[in-house]
Amino acid sequence: MRNVITLLFSLLLVATSACGKDTTSNKNEGAEEKAAEEKEQGVEVDKGLMNVEVTLPKDFFEDENVDEMIAQAKENGVKEATKNEDGSITYKMSRADYKEMMKEVDKSALEYIDELKNGEDFPSIKDVSHNKKFSEFTLVVDQEAFENSFDGFAALGLGMTGLYHQVFAGTPAEKTKVTISVENADTGEIFDTIVYPDDLEEENEE
Repeated sequence: MRNVITLLFSLLLVATSACGKDTTSNKNEGAEEKAAEEKEQGVEVDKGLMNVEVTLPKDFFEDENVDEMIAQAKENGVKEATKNEDGSITYKMSRADYKEMMKEVDKSALEYIDELKNGEDFPSIKDVSHNKKFSEFTLVVDQEAFENSFDGFAALGLGMTGLYHQVFAGTPAEKTKVTISVENADTGEIFDTIVYPDDLEEENEE
């Protein structure tokens, strides 16, 4: 089942890792556009009594061989994997396997948060806290260093992480929202608040 989880969430891992390493405005804009598109299309989760169906939009797979992905998924425990007419793929799994999959989503999110706090890519970030649903985050930072660096990309990574977690948990795409508060480590003052996907959509309109 772990191979299936890796298959389904490879985009999530790549996206959050990329956000932590990109340091140009062009790459940032591209990531924001992709996040907005994926947020709009969304992931459909149908939780039945015995089974759960997860439908991923075609853009999640990009250049991947869809037929090979379906075959691999079936080999690794997914009951059914169907390519739909619109190019999306619907995975059908037991509720137990779905719960395991969501545990892996939690793990990926926590690993990214730990990287922000303890890694070397974002030195101005001192701490990151969050709620259980990953819909609210607080970034505790050295404000001066944060505002004079590319560490703001961390907020984009958290936004994407939170949005992915919510849609895979079954939250309708149009209702997903992530609020990130940026707090001065010395004063405890919140000096910036970022709300995804609202801020992404506003930036795309400008």
